[in-house]
Amino acid sequence: MSIPNHILEQLNSQADLISIIGKHTTLKRAGSEYKGCCPFHGEKSPSFYVNPQKNIYHCFGCSVGGNAISFLRDYENLTFIEAVNELSKQTGIEVPKEEQQNVSYQRRTPKPIAPPPVHNVPSPTIEHSKVNQDGANQDGTNQDNYRNNYQKNRQDSHQNNVAQNDQNYIDQPNYNDNQGYDDAQGYDNFPPLEAYESASYSMDSYPSEPYSSNHADDGGYPPVWLTDNDASMASIDQNADQDGNLYELLEQIQQFYQHNLHTHPHAKQYFLSRGLTEETFETFGLGYAPFGWQHLEYQFPQDIEGLKALGLVRQSESGRDYDLLRDRVIFPIRDNQGRTIGFGGRALDDEVKPKYINSSDSPVFHKQHVLYGYYESRQQRANDWLVVEGYMDVIALYQAGIYGAVASMGTAINESQISRLLTLNPTLTLSFDGDSAGQKAAWRTLEVALPVLADDKELRFLTLPNNHDPDTFIKSHGSDAMREQISQAMPLSQYIFAYLSERYDMSLAEGKAKLMSQVRSLTTALPKGSSFRYLLNNDVYQKLGGRRSQNVEAKDALLDFDGDMTISQQLQLCFLFQPRALIDDPIESIWQQSGINGLHLPAHIKQKASADTLRPLAWEDLQDAALLDIVSTIKRCLNYLPKDANAAAHFILSNVKPATQEMLSRNWGGFYKALTARNILGLDGLIEELVSQLLERNMKKKIQELIKNPDHIKLAIVRKQTQLLNDWLRAQQAEQSAQMVTVQS
Repeated sequence: MSIPNHILEQLNSQADLISIIGKHTTLKRAGSEYKGCCPFHGEKSPSFYVNPQKNIYHCFGCSVGGNAISFLRDYENLTFIEAVNELSKQTGIEVPKEEQQNVSYQRRTPKPIAPPPVHNVPSPTIEHSKVNQDGANQDGTNQDNYRNNYQKNRQDSHQNNVAQNDQNYIDQPNYNDNQGYDDAQGYDNFPPLEAYESASYSMDSYPSEPYSSNHADDGGYPPVWLTDNDASMASIDQNADQDGNLYELLEQIQQFYQHNLHTHPHAKQYFLSRGLTEETFETFGLGYAPFGWQHLEYQFPQDIEGLKALGLVRQSESGRDYDLLRDRVIFPIRDNQGRTIGFGGRALDDEVKPKYINSSDSPVFHKQHVLYGYYESRQQRANDWLVVEGYMDVIALYQAGIYGAVASMGTAINESQISRLLTLNPTLTLSFDGDSAGQKAAWRTLEVALPVLADDKELRFLTLPNNHDPDTFIKSHGSDAMREQISQAMPLSQYIFAYLSERYDMSLAEGKAKLMSQVRSLTTALPKGSSFRYLLNNDVYQKLGGRRSQNVEAKDALLDFDGDMTISQQLQLCFLFQPRALIDDPIESIWQQSGINGLHLPAHIKQKASADTLRPLAWEDLQDAALLDIVSTIKRCLNYLPKDANAAAHFILSNVKPATQEMLSRNWGGFYKALTARNILGLDGLIEELVSQLLERNMKKKIQELIKNPDHIKLAIVRKQTQLLNDWLRAQQAEQSAQMVTVQS
């Protein structure tokens, strides 16, 4: 069986070579490569390198080297066909059963075709998505009537349009859209042909002929078959009936589109209005597909078979050929080697549907295995990878110096693509729009990623504020703000809970049970032996516990903020964040919950004990001046505090003593940011825990003092109180442990 070379190239470039070789030897990152001991020969010091950019390996000890297919053949002893089939399973790239499916096609002698319309007309602004009233066929079969009336309409419109100037292009609207892709099988809702005649444009802005002599040196402008001389026709005859190459044809088409961008001001103005620079045009090869139902056939008359193989020329129901991409700005799609393999086209008018069209799958383009922007990011040695929704998001991030953004080709990103990105960096961020469609896409991606999410891999989710996408956010706030947003992306565990808690009623036990059931179902998709499975289940279960879960989150935030603060200082900041926790005094609450207030004492001790010994502890008993200051101030100001937590904190700070104010002011900003970043609304559990620790320390200290200065009655009472407090604290810990066991089971 003969397998086309382009299929073998795709299999080798898309294979997860790190994972394949990693089954047989330990590989560790070494700069942009991976390094380990060679699996082909015994060695103690690693000299075996894998390059994930080129997807090849080489050993400097025994000189073995190759790609994914060669490794499967040489090390795992698979036959060539077995290695190819194995990679086909891993990557999803189908190996063609018919041997003739390859990148070659038969070039033909062109048939005489009428030249395209005389003028390059800018994008119309009226009635774009409506069909002709006379029932014009959308596939181009009504072109004959259009051409018959072309000159008459041109003369009528010219009288009104000749006074227009290039201002038409300066005043183009500011395009701002959510990216989306649709691989249309036809071209529905194409604007009526007469709309182009009535559109306002400047006759002086364009040359008198569509392909002027100035273009003669630009990759085929004009098509040689239109020059009507013996030399050119001889050239065509000489090249006709020879095999063409799809990659070469795609490169020529890309140059054709790119040239058109610079000769059609209205198309170029679209990209300029989106903030793109000339350098970006060149980097991504941006272009424009002009008007005309058959402009590719005019330009490449010998390559009709190749154009059809690429899906760029299609046939209508009436049997007429037409171009898929017309009057659209063009985004060339490149493979991992930087070769053009397809095109995406965006309509210049938002009313035209579909807004985006991708060229269809072909022998060289399989959209499920291509990530837009991957090649450009690898050229910049990107380290941090970000999956976004649209072409313009990728380009805007790249232009802002944020490399590593990629987008799928209108289909959901698949497992092998996620695995590849996680190989390049163990942390992958997903940025999707905040609307319903965007969040559904994010959730689908999460489900796809779980099977390859080993314990050393991490998935993070970024939803930009105010319905921004990366493109619009960068324009509004700049690249530094975008980097800050990426760095604060939400971890997978938090995203799962946030997403599901919006879909179930968390006030009902039934809603919590449904959420927990879905989380358990999700975690079964994680790799075998995953520690994250237990930890995620437990984390969500704790969150469903309300107060106790917030306690864990708040405690983690406090430790992350400043682990060197004393318990008293931590408690002071907690009271500053939640001053209303002092409405019901925490010490009195703990005294009651632990049963100390109902302490049963022997009659002889109770008779001899003073009233002061039996009363609950007060804040004054803790002998902490700063803590007493903050508690007293809050109790005094409770009725006057603003509702906003930050405003209330500053109100309190303005009323405490200078020494207390200095410490709290120094730490308040960071503490507040740490809590709000984790979306922590309440600190009841943490405050209770901190107060309990202070009470426990105070009572131990009192016992030591009573031992040194004996007072048997007081010592017996304090010991009994301490025992009740410790029993209560152990019961709280046991309850939490029982919850964790329930989750694990």
